[in-house]
This record gives sequence, C-alpha cells and structure tokens, in this order.
Amino acid sequence: MRLFAAVLPPENVLGALAREVAGLRKLPGADRLRWTHRPGWHFTLAFYGEVDEELVPELSARLEKAARRTEPFTLALRGGGQFGRGRALWAGADGDLRAMRLLAGRAEAAARKAGVPTREHRPYRAHLTVARSRDAMDVRAYVQALADFTSPAWTVEELVLVHSRLPRSGVAGEQPRYEPVARRPLRGAG
Repeated sequence: MRLFAAVLPPENVLGALAREVAGLRKLPGADRLRWTHRPGWHFTLAFYGEVDEELVPELSARLEKAARRTEPFTLALRGGGQFGRGRALWAGADGDLRAMRLLAGRAEAAARKAGVPTREHRPYRAHLTVARSRDAMDVRAYVQALADFTSPAWTVEELVLVHSRLPRSGVAGEQPRYEPVARRPLRGAG
C-alpha cells in the first residue's frame, strides 16, 4: 500500500482554496500546469511510500500514540510558494506551525518504530500542492497571486493515515485517489 500521514483541511477551507485556484487557472500559462483537484488537497506530514500490508496495523498503532501525545492546534492556509523551479506550486500554512512540525516529526518517527523504511530526513515545510509541472517554469505570477490569500482558520483535531492510489488508466489528467485508512484524534496527553 502506498501510504502517507496527513492533515486534511475542512470543507470551508477547501472551498476558499477552490475559489482562489479558480482565479489562478485564469492566469496566462495556466494550461501548462497540471492542477491538483479538491479531493486530493492535504498537508502531507510524512510520506511512507509502498508499505507492506503486514506493517500497517503497527504503523497505525504508532500513529495513534503520536496523535495522542499531540495537542489540537490552529491552522489556516496562507500565501504560497514553489519548489523545483516551478515544478510544484503550493499554498502555505499559518498558525501553530511548531505543533505541525512536531506532529510531522512524530509521524515520521512512528514509521521508523513500526519498521517502515523511511527516506532521507528533510526539514518539514507545511505546504498544500495545488499544481505541478513536468518542466521548470516561471510561476512567480501565481506565487504573487497567492500572496494575499488566507483561508479561514480551523482546529486540527486528527492525524489521518491515507492510502494513495496512483492513476492506472493512462487517461490524461487523471488524478490519484486518496482514501483514509485510519483517523487518529489529537489529544495532547503527554
């Protein structure tokens, strides 16, 4: 199973982002970007890749412990940026980013403790990908357009283990499907 741990924004936040992205898609050159769709909008905390199914119960239990130790926290979407010379365009985060980084670190540690091979550790940067490009491109106009964007704030109350199903049909524009495997409430008990 291809898995990752995530924070999923609520519907009102997704609606605000959808309105913002609709405006971005009207900018010159927008047709050169592959836009992600609302059902796939999330903040990845830790990407696990292909995980043997027999490790999933232990990973889920470890994520439950991580969530139980983490206090709920406030988050909002704010601004934007890019990675890889325009290969990824994203909306940023605002709020208790310290708590978000702590939860991401705990989600990564949960995988190691469950025996899930992890990739090279990188400093966590909260972002929600809204578009991708196969080639480098100048996305400064999009980043500028996102500069004043702020969504409603919400309280993050759960960590979600998500199964990512990659497209297999070969149809242009087909998006991955994301299915929650486990939802673990944040409790802040320890």
